[in-house]
Amino acid sequence: MSMMSLPGAVLAAPAFVLCLQTLAAAADAPAFPGEQSDWYGYARFEFELDGRQCYVVAPKEAAPGRPWIWRARFFGHRPEVDIALLEKGFHVAYMDVANLFGCPKAVAHWNAFYAYLTGTHGFAPKPALEGMSRGGLIVYNWAAANPDKVACIYADAPVCDIKSWPAGKGAGHGAPECWDLCLKAYGLTEEQALAYDRNPMDNLAPLAKAKVPLLHVHGTADESVPLEENTRIVEERYRAMKGSITVILKEGVGHVHGLDDPAPIISFVLEHTGGARAGS
Repeated sequence: MSMMSLPGAVLAAPAFVLCLQTLAAAADAPAFPGEQSDWYGYARFEFELDGRQCYVVAPKEAAPGRPWIWRARFFGHRPEVDIALLEKGFHVAYMDVANLFGCPKAVAHWNAFYAYLTGTHGFAPKPALEGMSRGGLIVYNWAAANPDKVACIYADAPVCDIKSWPAGKGAGHGAPECWDLCLKAYGLTEEQALAYDRNPMDNLAPLAKAKVPLLHVHGTADESVPLEENTRIVEERYRAMKGSITVILKEGVGHVHGLDDPAPIISFVLEHTGGARAGS
């Protein structure tokens, strides 16, 4: 009996095939390792991979294609977007690369995590990336090295230049201890770091060529990661490259993350991951 002659069949052929592929991937994927705990009513798995601490939070039922959002730094801070996406059938993934500041070592660790999640667990080949504050460094540096593996980037008050933070060589106050750690992570002297030309804001061309859409949320009174030294420069350069970027400004707000109504962020992720068909 052909698929289209099945009694009561209501799915079009492409959708039917996608459902079968998703079910097969879910059936073949092994359980996540490590310790399991509750995270806002969802199962969170904590384990080590490539020498780094990792979390994966699983939805109650994975959406077709197994979409996911990849969080950078500050896991659990302002979780509204992550929780909303879990409700839509997304997985939430996190690998801690603290004190590496998006350096090549951090990118290599993330490469290993990506290979594990997509290869062993059948995650979608293009996740949404979520970078808050210093998380902007690893999100953008990994994306620039892997532009064909990124659905979209949501960056919230993101660091886009190590000279701005942690160096504090502009309007921001910086963080001296973090600056020392940053120099060690990159293996640079201060002179070399101040001349470094592979910061996120310097390396947008691969993303523009791959047509990766960006969303930035930033407070206009941010004194830690100043708007004008980070998001504004990314916005100007990306638009000049004909890239798609949306900027949501929070007037008079400092280094505070998230939105009171996260709907614009959620809609952005769903639109660019095909996740609008996921969940209810």
